[in-house]
Amino acid sequence: MLQMHKSVEEEWTLVVKPKTSWFDINLKDLWQYRDLIFLFVKRDFVSVYKQTILGPLWYIIQPILTAITYSIIFGKIANIPTGELPKLVFYLSGVTLWNYFSECLNKTSNTFISNASVFGKVYFPRLTVPLSVIFSSFITFCIQFSLFIVILLFYYNKSDSIHPNSYIFLFPLLILIIAGIGFGIGIIISSITTKYRDLRFLVSFGVQLLMFATPVIYPLSLLEGKKKLIVLLNPLTSVIETFRYAFTGSGELHWYYLLYSFVFMIVVICVGIIMFSRVEKSFMDTV
Repeated sequence: MLQMHKSVEEEWTLVVKPKTSWFDINLKDLWQYRDLIFLFVKRDFVSVYKQTILGPLWYIIQPILTAITYSIIFGKIANIPTGELPKLVFYLSGVTLWNYFSECLNKTSNTFISNASVFGKVYFPRLTVPLSVIFSSFITFCIQFSLFIVILLFYYNKSDSIHPNSYIFLFPLLILIIAGIGFGIGIIISSITTKYRDLRFLVSFGVQLLMFATPVIYPLSLLEGKKKLIVLLNPLTSVIETFRYAFTGSGELHWYYLLYSFVFMIVVICVGIIMFSRVEKSFMDTV
């Protein structure tokens, strides 16, 4: 009987144990559950516009309408200059990156609350859910980025104000920083909202306010002195400015602030994963 019991134990491939410390994190499970991440990505991407008439076309319509609206309100009515860049190119260059960040942040910040019914039924690494959000949002970003490239090429052939340069090769790094910051802040917020539900009502409002502290609707060159320094302390500022500079030649490239954004990303991801891992063991008692 004992031998039979031992043989059964030896066949076990997974042992689920309670987390006993803040740094008790097993990231290896994420690779073992990569198929589940793919399923979550498919679910997130397909379900958004599944029962709509225009379907995936909304991924293109939304940034176009946003850029046109900004062009009219901020470009024509408020008279905010965009330098030599065509207004549509300027606003699309900011909106495309901003949409990716805001979608990553908003969706990951609701991880525990939105998936409580799933989390309470079966074991799997909880980080697979916010990670899937990053990948599904990246698919959306790729569609909108393709639209930006089409508009950019159109104006590139029409005017001499657009000058793409070799800094385009920084593009993967910029996307990594944007996704990492959205992911890190998102899982920090999701960890806190299991106890403090009020915070989730402030997230979408806070993201909108943060956009005005980021050079999405105005060029950084418009600011001077302390105002410019405050905006540069926003880790998203250098990313969006570098992206705009790389693809259009307009904007400012600040290496020190780009490094600051990268370090900020590392810090919020580490803090977020530690908090997320700590909360996941008891969140069902509070959600």
